[in-house]
Amino acid sequence: MRLKKRKAAAPEKAVQVLARKQRRRSLAAERGIPGVIWLGMEMARERDLYARFLTLSPLAFLAVFAGAYLLINVLFALLYLADPGGIGNARLGSFADAFFFSVQTMATIGYGNMFPKSVFANLVVTVETIVGLLTFAVTTGLIFARFSRPSARVLFSDIAVIHPFEGTPALMFRMANARRNVILQAEVRVTLLRREVTAEGVEIQRQRDLKLVRQQSSFFGLTWTVIHQIDKTSPLHGTTPEALRAAETVVAVLLAGTDETLNQTVHARFAYSADKILWNHRLVDVITRAPDGRRIIDLTHFHDAHPIETSSEADPAETRARQAAD
Repeated sequence: MRLKKRKAAAPEKAVQVLARKQRRRSLAAERGIPGVIWLGMEMARERDLYARFLTLSPLAFLAVFAGAYLLINVLFALLYLADPGGIGNARLGSFADAFFFSVQTMATIGYGNMFPKSVFANLVVTVETIVGLLTFAVTTGLIFARFSRPSARVLFSDIAVIHPFEGTPALMFRMANARRNVILQAEVRVTLLRREVTAEGVEIQRQRDLKLVRQQSSFFGLTWTVIHQIDKTSPLHGTTPEALRAAETVVAVLLAGTDETLNQTVHARFAYSADKILWNHRLVDVITRAPDGRRIIDLTHFHDAHPIETSSEADPAETRARQAAD
């Protein structure tokens, strides 16, 4: 009876372990693009360790290398303990002495208190020196790549809004340069991603570029309100909030330009889901004038919007009727 119970419990336990692994893989894979879970990409991610280390957070990066450094020294300390008396002036069988001797060897500190005596200990020191040189070279390269990599500090509004602009409904959001410099030849591209059904009845994920009122800015230093007019040529023409949610619509934004300080091309990206698009709302103005004529940018209300009421755009149904009439 006991054997039968164990055999019956084994598959259930295996299924639970597999489910936990799959959950962890799914959560890890979801970090790349919000709302997307990749399956079957575990091996590809494991091979691309360089890219994974570059994308780790600073604390995770420090924790990984600190843990690897300690683990390597523990392994070499165990090798030194395999040869009792191989380290001069070390206490016999002392793991602490062997560990700190390994640390001093790998870091080439050379205090001179402990030293290798036997041939085996000298061979281990030789191998550890090679491992230490390679480890420090890789670590130095990764740290340099992380700190030298150009990045843009662009602030995107948390929400996008749709309201009339020059007589036509328009999709709007805004950006701000968080650095006190200028991004030269800045260019923004906005892409609409949503599920659509082809004439053959096949459901696909389609991308459509949105035409902008102003796509380029020679000097992007303050704020920039990006505007897409929803006219008859727009992919958003005649749509509703419910239709956007049903199609799992995402508005993807990509900004590229040259940082005048770094003199390198920088990129920034953001995405608005259908729930982050507010209809019949207007972004709160964040730019005012000081008494001396200077402009004041108040970013405390950068993500705020307030509802508006118009006779023609207050109700989405009325909006659709007017667009159909046009």
